Amino acid sequence: MGRSPESVRLVVVTKAQSLKVTQAAIEAGAKILGENYPEEGVTKIQSLAKNSAVEWHMIGHVQSRKAELVAQYFNFMHSLDSLKLARRLDGFCQKAGRTLPVLLEFNVGGEGTKGGWPAWEEVRWPELVDNIASVLALKNLEVHGLMTMPPLGETPEFSQPFFQRLRNLQDFLRKQFPDSAWAELSMGTSADYEVAVQEGATLVRVGTAIVGARSYQ
Repeated sequence: MGRSPESVRLVVVTKAQSLKVTQAAIEAGAKILGENYPEEGVTKIQSLAKNSAVEWHMIGHVQSRKAELVAQYFNFMHSLDSLKLARRLDGFCQKAGRTLPVLLEFNVGGEGTKGGWPAWEEVRWPELVDNIASVLALKNLEVHGLMTMPPLGETPEFSQPFFQRLRNLQDFLRKQFPDSAWAELSMGTSADYEVAVQEGATLVRVGTAIVGARSYQ
């Protein structure tokens, strides 16, 4: 594929996993842990505080009323999906005296159940520009790139056109906002991470293939 291993980072998804399993993932060498729910993530962050070298990434949809937890505790956010949420996060980051690196989440498959800015029709991408410009203007958020979760398919190859669409959107935004950073692409899970890497992913979110099935209580 012509890419160095260092160009792709692994996010070990520990949502709905116990503290014991999460600790084991850290001891096995995980450097980045991904959580979907702010409260669950904060509990783990506080309980495993001695593992200060670990980065905690918020990868799930965040309700506006949970924005303060993300702004205070997480190192990185993959799932910024609206201007409303961006403004909330920016305000809480200002209050906390910190800057939060984020990725903008885009819905490239057209599914009503998926979050993200609507980006499945390329002809309508120009309609996103004003919203994204407003996010980029916020002082306490640093936009680093894009994220998506494609529709679920039976084979890894099913995801490929959706990953390609996100990469094309990355190219579009680079032209629209050449002074901003768009280097990161968060895409790919246990089911399709190899295809995601082929299509340019820099962050892959893998849970089940590493820590096993989730242990919902």
